[in-house]
Amino acid sequence: MIGRQVILTNRAFTLEELYDFMNAHWDVNEGGSFVKGRPTKASVEEYILLPATRRFMTIVYPRKAGGLFSKDNKVILSTADTPAGAHEGIAQAIPTGNIFIGAAQMASLSSSEKERKGPAEEILQRYTAYMKRILGEAGYLKG
Repeated sequence: MIGRQVILTNRAFTLEELYDFMNAHWDVNEGGSFVKGRPTKASVEEYILLPATRRFMTIVYPRKAGGLFSKDNKVILSTADTPAGAHEGIAQAIPTGNIFIGAAQMASLSSSEKERKGPAEEILQRYTAYMKRILGEAGYLKG
């Protein structure tokens, strides 16, 4: 699925444990720097945040096995709006009576979609490959 990658692990992580793991194993010269926080003020939970593009970031979070939706322990990497991208998306959703403003909104939305499916997706794939590598080196990938 575009915009979301799942890495199955042989152990459950909490967000704090995953953050500590990344601090110990993530080479900022190779993978860039990251922070823990909420992508926007409206975000329900915290994630590990990695930069991607002006409108998008990559968020990283763990899910442990159990329940209806999570049969395996996993680390998920996903594309999410940056605060600027979220503000732009909200502005595009405002209905207007002016056909020219509507056309400009559609052009901007198209550009945003190209950015999400292009550069932001490519960066997500690179982060995923790097995360798989460091989890594998530590012996945490599901066999």
